[in-house]
Amino acid sequence: MINKIAHSLHEAVCRIPDGAAVMVTGFGDAGLPRELLAALVRHAPRDLTLISNNAGTGDYGLAALLAAGLVRKVICSYPKSSGADVFANLYRAGKVELEVVPQGTLVERMRAAGAGLGPFFTPTSYGTPVAEGKEQRVVDGVGYVLEHPLRADFALIKAYQGDRWGNLTYRLAGRSFGPVMAMAAKHSIAQVDDVVPLGTIAADAVHTPGIFIQSVVRKGAADANA
Repeated sequence: MINKIAHSLHEAVCRIPDGAAVMVTGFGDAGLPRELLAALVRHAPRDLTLISNNAGTGDYGLAALLAAGLVRKVICSYPKSSGADVFANLYRAGKVELEVVPQGTLVERMRAAGAGLGPFFTPTSYGTPVAEGKEQRVVDGVGYVLEHPLRADFALIKAYQGDRWGNLTYRLAGRSFGPVMAMAAKHSIAQVDDVVPLGTIAADAVHTPGIFIQSVVRKGAADANA
């Protein structure tokens, strides 16, 4: 019987080792898996590469992961979003690396990884510092930059509902990068508001099929390490 339900937040994240590349969903706070991130801080793997839309705000979530000294490199689109003081201070002190990727390019790099595709050319960032060191071509008078698929060892995803097979549905903007990150990671962990019986989520309402999810945990699941 397929059952991907983890009994605790710690059980869901305890496989993440030092040096892992971890994708984290969220457009600001929308779709941010706060409870999974808090459990990851307690688990405390070091030298992580964090792949996300931004570099955290305030003192929770991504910022808490950074403040704990667990992140070696951040790959994101908006490192200087409002309230990103933790990241800014670490970056200025030379304690964390940064790779800035335009948002559309970030999503397409993840989608390419999930679809099993190779590098692709995009006009975004051509002629800017972001394109430095990358292959560039001009085709029919338009400049393009070569970008490579972006994969991760793990993805931390926030969803609305999930079942024991790992099928997920999201609410509104909370979907954010969930479906594409689930495809681009080797091991995807979904934090859900509710675990529902099989068949509760209608087939045409499944936003992420269970084949892309390895673990599901309810956000309020007991965590002995909390």
